Amino acid sequence: MNQPKRYLDIVLDIRKMISQENIRPGDRIPSERELAETLKVGRSTIREALRSLELLGLIETRRGEGTFLSDHRNHRLVEVLSTFILQDNQSQRDVQETRKIHELSAIRAICQNEVSSQLPVWDSFSRQIDEGETFLREDFMRELLVLSGNRLSLKIWILLAQYSGNPYKGRITTDETAMIKNILAAIMRQDADKAASGLTLWIDWLQKESTEDDHDT
Repeated sequence: MNQPKRYLDIVLDIRKMISQENIRPGDRIPSERELAETLKVGRSTIREALRSLELLGLIETRRGEGTFLSDHRNHRLVEVLSTFILQDNQSQRDVQETRKIHELSAIRAICQNEVSSQLPVWDSFSRQIDEGETFLREDFMRELLVLSGNRLSLKIWILLAQYSGNPYKGRITTDETAMIKNILAAIMRQDADKAASGLTLWIDWLQKESTEDDHDT
């Protein structure tokens, strides 16, 4: 069964549509409703994707007028990534390692902040696991980046996650629950070293699983 498209996938779809329809800086882009109908996804997913593009400075919303493509100079980082960085395997590994640096920095920042480390969201994730429920890997990782409070790091991470193949697509599986529980427990104890090592273990496990899946197909 195919996993439903999540916002990182939709971000790329929207960018592709902008290119194909030759939408220029200053032009209005299709509305949430139009995008949802064209891409056949829910409006909440479209809204999340548009929020990411706005955070990156690629689009801007004008109240009462709609959403518009921003000045081309704001696309520079995106174009550098898509045109030059991903030309070989070493570059792709560099993107993955750079993404991981931001993720580890985020979890350490959360552990070092008493308020952030005790937010209800961590207990909510843990309780879902205890009750046998699953949640999207992407939601968990995005909470880490958002709640770390570093807006620039979040912008960079969104780009790096896109260009490293959206490594967090799909829901957590039973093979991952113990790793996630250990990460959550370390966050709530404000144990930055244990949280970082647990996150590294999980990220490396996902990368290994992804590589094996690619070899099988």
